[in-house]
Amino acid sequence: MRYGEADRILHLYTPERGRLSAIAKGSRRPKSRFGGRLEPFFRLNVDLHEGRSDLLTVTGAETVAGHARLRTDAGALDAAARACDAVGRLFETSEGHPAVFHLLCNELALLDALPASATRSHALAFRLKLLVAAGLAPRLAGCVSCGATSGLTRFTGSGGGVLCERCWVTGTGRESWRGVAFALGPGAMEFMAQALARPLAQAPEAEPASLGQAERAIGETLEQHAQVRLRAASNGRI
Repeated sequence: MRYGEADRILHLYTPERGRLSAIAKGSRRPKSRFGGRLEPFFRLNVDLHEGRSDLLTVTGAETVAGHARLRTDAGALDAAARACDAVGRLFETSEGHPAVFHLLCNELALLDALPASATRSHALAFRLKLLVAAGLAPRLAGCVSCGATSGLTRFTGSGGGVLCERCWVTGTGRESWRGVAFALGPGAMEFMAQALARPLAQAPEAEPASLGQAERAIGETLEQHAQVRLRAASNGRI
C-alpha cells in the first residue's frame, strides 16, 4: 500500500509472529535500496526494527524466492492472490503458525513452477489443508450425529462434517438438521477425502458440480466456526 511520497506499507505473513504490518521507507524511489523485492508474493528474509508503534520498519530485505511467473501468468497470479487472502483472513493475528507459513510457501512455489496448477480443485485442496491447520478439519468418515459410516449424503457446516440420510430426515441428535445441512454427493466427498490425504502437489480433480459442493462445505465450516467468509476459490474463468 502506498504511503506518503515514497514509502510503502507492507502486509507480511511470518512463521513465528503471524501477520505483521511494516513500513518500507523510501521503497518507491527509483534508486531504493530495496530494489524490486518488496512486491506481492515474494518470499523474503526481512530485517525489521520494532519501535513503539505496532507498525514495524523494514531495514533490510533479501530475496529467498521471487516467484516471477506469478506476475506474468494471469491464472497463477489470481490463484496466488486468493491463497494469500485466505491465509490473511483466517490467520489474521500476530500468533505464529509455522505450518500455515510453510503451506503458503509451498502453494506459491507450486503456482510459480506450474501455472497450470492454478485450478479450482487445487485452490480448494489448499483451503482444505488450511482448515486442518486451523483445527477445523471436516469429519468425513462418519455421521457427525450418530456415527454411521453408510448413507452419508449431507454436509453440515455447523456440525463440522457429513450427516447420514436417516439423521437428516428424522432430526436425530437435534431438533432438525434440515435447515443447516445440504446435499453432498459421492464425488464431492471423494474429492475432499483425497485432497486431505494427498500432498498439495497431487491435488485431485473433480467435476464442477462436486467442486461446488466442496467449496460450499469449506465456506460454511469457516463461517460457522471461524466467522470468516472467503472470496470464491477462483474467478470463474478457470
